[in-house]
Amino acid sequence: MNAKTAKTALVLTIILLAAIPLSAGGNKKKDPERAMLEKMEAVPCGAKEKGVTGLGTVWASAGITHVNSDEKLCPQYEVLTDDMEYHIRPTDTKHPIVLPVGKEIVFKIKKDRMYLRVADGDQKMLTYAVVAEKPANSDTNAQNSLPKPDRP
Repeated sequence: MNAKTAKTALVLTIILLAAIPLSAGGNKKKDPERAMLEKMEAVPCGAKEKGVTGLGTVWASAGITHVNSDEKLCPQYEVLTDDMEYHIRPTDTKHPIVLPVGKEIVFKIKKDRMYLRVADGDQKMLTYAVVAEKPANSDTNAQNSLPKPDRP
């Protein structure tokens, strides 16, 4: 091989390497996580008041202080992954969709929102607010770290 052919081959190799982006395989989207819906609870999330309350002090003698208040309950779910436990509530409080407890879900978390869908259900992504999270094994670790009492 002469010097000119080697130089041409080297230039072509450099051009080919420059044409391939360095992040061709590294720009993959993060796969969604999987979790189980462990339980659902009805928790208080606000009060619904009917009646006139602001004028009650002015019109106290007229008896306009009566208020009918019903405590509003919202569904709160416990979502359990291998390493975290999340407590979530639906963001649409007027028409919350009831999720099947004991089923597997697929989810992503962005800021304080969890976007989820039931793994074997429809493909519609639902938005839930994350109200609490903690490590899944925090109770067992706390019990294991407590000192054992001395027995005589």
